[in-house]
Amino acid sequence: MTVVPFHDLRREACEVEGSLRATFDTILAGGRFIGGEPVAAFERAFAALCGTEHSVGVGSGTEAIAVGLRSLGVGPGDEVVTAANTCVPTVAGIALTGATPVLADVDPHTLTLSPDSVVAALTPRTRALVPVHLYGRRAPMEELMPLARDRGLVVLEDAAQGHGLRLSGDAAAFSFYPTKNLGALGDAGAVVTSDADVADVARRLREYGQTPDRVAHLRAGQSRLDTLQAAVLLAKLPSLAQWNARRRALAERYTQALADTPVTLLDGSGEHVHHVFVVRSTDRDALRDTLRRAGVETLVHYPLAVHQHPAWRELDRPGALDESERAAAEVVSLPLYPQLTDNEADAVIAAMVAA
Repeated sequence: MTVVPFHDLRREACEVEGSLRATFDTILAGGRFIGGEPVAAFERAFAALCGTEHSVGVGSGTEAIAVGLRSLGVGPGDEVVTAANTCVPTVAGIALTGATPVLADVDPHTLTLSPDSVVAALTPRTRALVPVHLYGRRAPMEELMPLARDRGLVVLEDAAQGHGLRLSGDAAAFSFYPTKNLGALGDAGAVVTSDADVADVARRLREYGQTPDRVAHLRAGQSRLDTLQAAVLLAKLPSLAQWNARRRALAERYTQALADTPVTLLDGSGEHVHHVFVVRSTDRDALRDTLRRAGVETLVHYPLAVHQHPAWRELDRPGALDESERAAAEVVSLPLYPQLTDNEADAVIAAMVAA
């Protein structure tokens, strides 16, 4: 029986092993493990990829959200609207600023933020929007940006799953967790923006609120992108375009083959870098069990909407987050990553058709 892992990071590491080993040797020989040219070089290259003027490396995607929002002037007393169908780090990053997360619902066909639900969630205290590019699908920014501008709100895009998407907010927060489309060998993140003032504040916030002369003008902790992770990301960056192209090809293969099966496919239109390939099933447990017995590993992104977690229950808005709750009960993620073989993809399809 063919065993298809949901994700095998060893394959990616093997693909770029030569570059990574050369990177390790260079960093070890240089003897500098915080800051330095590898960080600056990656920041320049990643900003160019994103089409922004600045990229500020930080310690994780969660901290990128917190640093990004604080750099945009968000803090205690403010409310920040984001999607209920996202991972906990999104609201954790908002909460780290001292602001209050407010959850809005998602479109049932795309599972990205619903502009109508955003409007219903706004209050006089709303200061910012954090649209989530969930599963690698670009949120409806053409609708959200005018909405934000009309109300004087700042916009930070949660692009943790959106490496390679077109950006249009005031800033964007990225994660380089190892499973991302562009992944480090540990935690890492970045804030990107074309606003020089926002970038300047972000650079201070990542290191105790200090300016280069080591004078602290802001109260802040520390969230640095370390030299080794920056160098690893720089070594992997040239592969991102081809890796995303392979993701698109696999997603199209699944979409065509699964169109007539009992599962519900998400809307395939719009911009997408296919971080995760998700289907919906009203009998998810049975489907996953059938696939497991066929040797196909699946995951669920995410089994709970944010407000269904005990730590975040106070964010519930009864009756206003129904689509997010339905999605949490139905979504299933199938194996999809650049190193997945065609034969493995066909094994997934065969198991799905037989389910």
